[in-house]
Amino acid sequence: SLSIPASDIINVSHCLPEMVGNLMFLLQVIKVYSEDNTSKAVEVPSDVTAQDVCQLFVLKNHCIDDHAWTLFEHLPHLGIERALEDHEYVMEVLSSWAMDTDSRLYFRKNYAKYEFFRKPLDFFPDHMVSISSETNGMTFLNSSTCPEIHGYLHAKEQSRKSWKKSYFVLRRSGLYFSNKGTSKEPRHLQFFADFSDSDVYTVLAAKKLHGAPTEFGFCVKSTKCGSARDLKLLCADDEQTRTCWITAMRLLKFGMQLYQNFIQPHQKQKASPMRSISENSLVAMDFSGQKSRVIENPSEVLSVAVEEGLSWRRKSCHRLSGHGSPSTAQSSVLNIAIHMAQPWFHGKLSREESHRLIAQQGLIDGVFLLRDSQSNPKTFVLSLCYMQKIKHFQILPVDDEGELFYSLDDGQTRFTDLIQLVDFYQLNRGVLPCKLRHHCARITL
Repeated sequence: SLSIPASDIINVSHCLPEMVGNLMFLLQVIKVYSEDNTSKAVEVPSDVTAQDVCQLFVLKNHCIDDHAWTLFEHLPHLGIERALEDHEYVMEVLSSWAMDTDSRLYFRKNYAKYEFFRKPLDFFPDHMVSISSETNGMTFLNSSTCPEIHGYLHAKEQSRKSWKKSYFVLRRSGLYFSNKGTSKEPRHLQFFADFSDSDVYTVLAAKKLHGAPTEFGFCVKSTKCGSARDLKLLCADDEQTRTCWITAMRLLKFGMQLYQNFIQPHQKQKASPMRSISENSLVAMDFSGQKSRVIENPSEVLSVAVEEGLSWRRKSCHRLSGHGSPSTAQSSVLNIAIHMAQPWFHGKLSREESHRLIAQQGLIDGVFLLRDSQSNPKTFVLSLCYMQKIKHFQILPVDDEGELFYSLDDGQTRFTDLIQLVDFYQLNRGVLPCKLRHHCARITL
């Protein structure tokens, strides 16, 4: 029961006519929030899926559709959230919400959504998988060869504040824990949860809310459950372990449907070819001769990039001075301000907030953002995810005879502005542990 001005409601039939079809659906209004807590109400058919809603907002906000946009179910009264799968019916999810709670749907990026299909070994380490000869996301989709996930987890004891560490096993029939060490014998396994009418959620503040031993909490929640005491709370020792369990539980619940969700956008791209925005489509080219060529030598790529930056700067200074402006001063102002409108730049974001934003949008290699430094107002910081950990690299200004440059490596590699720096490290790893692949984006709905 939402009271929303008609002018603020988006009519889905204007944006996604193929989704509405013959208009045989009952239209309903849902409210969706973005990272900055702005919101928009949308009028949708009753059988709208999470992917349909994401497509609607991608079109209305002119976003790049890189298939990472996701709807998140956020339940603040329980301190939990999860990413809705693309095929899930949104109205079914909303129907399980209690009326007196501030439950919300968030529209944001989730680069890790299907990454386990691309890099299964990063998500399913050998020591946690019983069948390791064919460790691949697809093995979970075949019931005859479904590998077991096993390992130690902390579980919160029912109706008590204490946590107990036990050996857990995930099988096709559900999640079990052993009452005798690491024994997997049926007589030693006790049932903990199944996923036929339950979903797995990330716990947002496990230590503070539940006294968990670590912050890597997650839980199994029944679709009929509405209170914190009904949650089956678990806690891992590190992020990789938590990610492995949550991903395996998603696969166990949804199976082949997840793979269909993953390949569907790629099948559409084959039917309607477009220029790829992946890093594989970015190559260094030399157009200085009569024929163009691909530059394969990393050292040559670096020198060409620096020279190109200097050339661009000389041209921009010439244009500015031609308009009667002081070239050095004006170009310095240009270099300082040119990055402000870029989607990867997040201004005065704190270190803690950058951690939260990157974690929300996917702890996979290459997720990044740039921000102002809190300790030094004249510098910037590159926050980058690598091996499910977030690292921070200071971008220092370099003054060379009155000309301002930016560098990540004490002036060895210089760039006239932050855009050039980001472009370079999307092509080259350089001093970073990996290339820049996916920028954290915030949009206002």
